[in-house]
Amino acid sequence: MRASQSLISLASVLPLVVMIQITSGQSLINTTCLDSSRDDPNIDYAFCTSSLQAAPGSHCATLQGLNIISITLLQNNITDTRCFIKHLIRNSTPEEPYLRECLSDCLELFSDAIPSAKEAMRHFTMKRYGDANMKISSIMEGATTCEDGFKERKGLVSPLTNRNHHVFELSAITLSLMHVIQTRSG
Repeated sequence: MRASQSLISLASVLPLVVMIQITSGQSLINTTCLDSSRDDPNIDYAFCTSSLQAAPGSHCATLQGLNIISITLLQNNITDTRCFIKHLIRNSTPEEPYLRECLSDCLELFSDAIPSAKEAMRHFTMKRYGDANMKISSIMEGATTCEDGFKERKGLVSPLTNRNHHVFELSAITLSLMHVIQTRSG
C-alpha cells in the first residue's frame, strides 16, 4: 500500500516541479531580456523573449545556457541567411550588376561569420569572454556592412534588411548576456 501511495504522491508532485522549472526559465528569459533591452537600444524586448523562448531547452536554462542558446540561434540565422543570399545571387539577372555585387559582398561577410560564430561558442564555453566578444562584434559589424552596401546606390532596396537586422540583434543579445555573465563572475 505504501509503495502505491508513494507513486501517487510522486506522480502528483512531479508535474508541479516541472512547472516550477519552466516558470523559472521563463522568468529568467523575461528578466534578462527586460534588463538587456533597457541597457541596449539595439535589443527589442519582444524579439529577445520570442527568440529565446522558442529555442529548445531555454525554459530550463541557466544564464550560461541562455547565452549558449543565443549563440546557437545566431549561428543558425547566419547559416540560413548565407543560403538565402546564394539563392538571390542565382536568381539575379545580368541587368542587376550592382545588386549582384552587393549580394556577393554579403555572401563573403556571412561566409566569414560562420566560423566566427563557431569560434565565439568555443571561446565562450572556455570562459574566454573577451575573445568571444570580439568574434560576435565582428559578426554584428558584418551585418551592418552588408546592409550599408545597398544604401550606397540610390533607389536600391536591400533584400536582406530583416535578416541583417536579426543577425545584428541576436549578436547584441549575445553580447548583453555575455556582459552579465562577465559582471557576475568578477
